Parts: sequence; C-alpha cells; structure tokens
Amino acid sequence: MKLKKGDKVVVIAGKAKGQSGTIVRALHDLDAVLIDGVNMAKRHNKPTRAGQSGQIVEKPMPIHVSNVMLADPKDGKPTRIKISRSGGIRIRIAVKSGQEIK
Repeated sequence: MKLKKGDKVVVIAGKAKGQSGTIVRALHDLDAVLIDGVNMAKRHNKPTRAGQSGQIVEKPMPIHVSNVMLADPKDGKPTRIKISRSGGIRIRIAVKSGQEIK
C-alpha cells in the first residue's frame, strides 16, 4: 500500500466521493484506510456502569484504498504516486506535479 498515516487524500468513488481528509489509520490487512471526518457511521454504545446512560457515537468507517487517491501537495487535486529510490531510500513522488511527498 502506497498510502500511510498522515497523508492527505481525496475520495474518488463511493458515497463520500469528492470529500478529502487526513488518514488516521491504515489497515494493511484489509487494504483500507480510516479518514478523519469521512464515511462516518453512528454506533450505539451500551452503558458501562450502573446508573450511566448509553450513547450514540459517530466514528469513521474504513474505505478501500482503491477508492482514494493522494492529494497533490501543489494544488490538492488527486494524483497517482511514483516510487523512486535514491541511495537505498524510498521516495514517494506525485505524478501530476513531480513534487516529493513527505
């Protein structure tokens, strides 16, 4: 997977198409990512102690990596990623602008 935690991405398919955000967590075993504020779902929590009330919590749900693209650091539009190696170090480069992704 070419995406990692902290990357700014744009959703290109699905009900959240066009939304953008930062990757909170990369789920490598599912080939999915959690994006802050995107693909939110409501989950019901039971009370944990006597006298406490339950609550409804919104949390981000995973999106498959094929449905997101990295945002170009120059203009924020979706771009592909090119991997190059210099001196044994792996560097990610945005194809659209040619800028290095940190």
